[in-house]
Amino acid sequence: MTAVGFAGSASATPIRPVSGTLLILGDSLSAGYGVAQGRSWVALLRRKLLHNHWHCRVVNASISGETSSGGRVRLPELLRRFHPKILILELGANDGLRGASLRILRKNLVAMIRRARAAGTTVLLIGILLPPNYGPYYTGRFARIYQHLAHVMHLPFVPFLLAHVATHRKLMQPDGLHPNAHGEPRVLANVWPKLGPLLPRACHQS
Repeated sequence: MTAVGFAGSASATPIRPVSGTLLILGDSLSAGYGVAQGRSWVALLRRKLLHNHWHCRVVNASISGETSSGGRVRLPELLRRFHPKILILELGANDGLRGASLRILRKNLVAMIRRARAAGTTVLLIGILLPPNYGPYYTGRFARIYQHLAHVMHLPFVPFLLAHVATHRKLMQPDGLHPNAHGEPRVLANVWPKLGPLLPRACHQS
């Protein structure tokens, strides 16, 4: 497996023959914000793939602070450069935390999904929930965007990246928004059941 990291120092170290690429496009939740290098859920994913003899290239194009608009701008070049077989799309949290237009968020997510599919890429959509202090109306509409898109676009879907993490203070950083090193394995556990069945599209198993 080859690991290419945008969320830190970029690397491209071939370990085994590569059959395809798995691209992660996200924000600080996937960039490993606030945790030591090698302890983020993406780093743990790389190790889990190797442990289970799945061989592919994992490209983490996640950037702290990224929004759906920023991801939409960056995605075409990432598709052209890496030709991923799978895209894990984890964006929108910063849109929500800034109280951004939900219409624009939905428009950006749809555009990215369609662009990836047009390139022959399978999209795994990652859902996000906002803190309750944003009010039930906004947080409810925000959550339903992901649920609706997953349904109407027939997407594999993780309803909430931080399920069983966000509500446990011992698994979260002091800011209450990002998982700590103890929470990151649980984040991977949320993603893996939906990602696992997709792996043959990007990886080969020895």
